[in-house]
Amino acid sequence: MNRTQRIILYILVLIAGASWIVLSSETGETTAVAAAPQAGFPAPDFTLKTAEGETYTLSELKGQAVLVNVWATWCPPCKAEMPAIEKMYNEYKDQGFIVLAVNSTFQDNPLEIAPFIEDYGLTFPILLDETSDISRAYQVRSLPSSYFINRQGIITEVVIGGPMSEALLRTRIEEALK
Repeated sequence: MNRTQRIILYILVLIAGASWIVLSSETGETTAVAAAPQAGFPAPDFTLKTAEGETYTLSELKGQAVLVNVWATWCPPCKAEMPAIEKMYNEYKDQGFIVLAVNSTFQDNPLEIAPFIEDYGLTFPILLDETSDISRAYQVRSLPSSYFINRQGIITEVVIGGPMSEALLRTRIEEALK
């Protein structure tokens, strides 16, 4: 093969490679992967209902400090921290603190939620994540997962796993209430 033939072959290989890249690349929208919610950033907004049909939208709670706690009835650390969350909710609710307990309904038994609420005497809203939208938005990988959100809608602390103690809850709630 002479020099001219080699150059032509290289050019054809380059054209074929460039064509392959152009034809096999995705066209249209690119999907960006959002970072997991973290301290210092706005909390992803959501709207969920309780079992009774009452609707809560996180963005409508600006002005209040919020604890978004993602949990399930079968989760031992979730069970262990619920009494402390209930106690802190009752202690701080008059100062503008609210708990949104988001049940991972898509991976839980919905029939066990009401008895769980009754057994633990929970008085804060229990929201149902039936489609896993919230778990995806908050990139929940472990239960419980808790997000403390200040009055401006900014996450002040993320706590993955549990159970959270009263002391930890108190510190995080007071920080979110500032």
